[in-house]
Amino acid sequence: MEVFLEAFEGPLDLLLYLIRKQNINILDIPVAEITRQYMGYVELMQSVRLELAAEYLVMAAMLAEIKSRMLLPRAETIEDEEEDPRAELIRRLQEYERFKAAAEGIDGLSRVGRDVVVPKLDAPEARARKLLPDVRLSEILLSMAEVLRRGDMFESHQVSREALSTRERMSDVLDRLKGGGFVPFVELFTAEEGRLGVVVTFMAILELVKESLVELVQNEPFAAIHVRARAE
Repeated sequence: MEVFLEAFEGPLDLLLYLIRKQNINILDIPVAEITRQYMGYVELMQSVRLELAAEYLVMAAMLAEIKSRMLLPRAETIEDEEEDPRAELIRRLQEYERFKAAAEGIDGLSRVGRDVVVPKLDAPEARARKLLPDVRLSEILLSMAEVLRRGDMFESHQVSREALSTRERMSDVLDRLKGGGFVPFVELFTAEEGRLGVVVTFMAILELVKESLVELVQNEPFAAIHVRARAE
């Protein structure tokens, strides 16, 4: 007796195995031979195991019924109109074969945990960097206008004008920024010097910005402008 070592998932799987093994056309199944082989397997399973899935026995009964219907003589007048007793079995086998082929195709794909290992790497600790908004020229001019208004208050008290140097005022501004901290823009001006002193200080700050020696920053849009010396 031939022993089947393959593991079958059900009666249709066993039938499909028997058909493929003998290269039988699924549309022209020799029911008698397939039934004999199928029953041999069922009897083998019954002799080895105490229990057998009921679906195998149901398929055995179906094969026996098909075999008996094919052995019965049929009238010539209705022979062409009568459906082939194997039609339902063939339909089920074809459907099962399609699903089995699809399952085998999916199983052949790479699977995470079986064929592919997804590496896991802890992301380095990131420090959030606050992006400061750009300082617009219009906002600088608004601050400048406020300082000029303060300078105008002391314009009438000037008796004589002192010559002011933009380069010297640039050095004065850098001296005030030596600590490395932020200094409010308006605090770099001395209102007592009047409009001229305010303009010279403003020109000195713009020149320092142009030479990348200082930078103008804001914590948020439309906030007060601060000045800080750039790091070397």
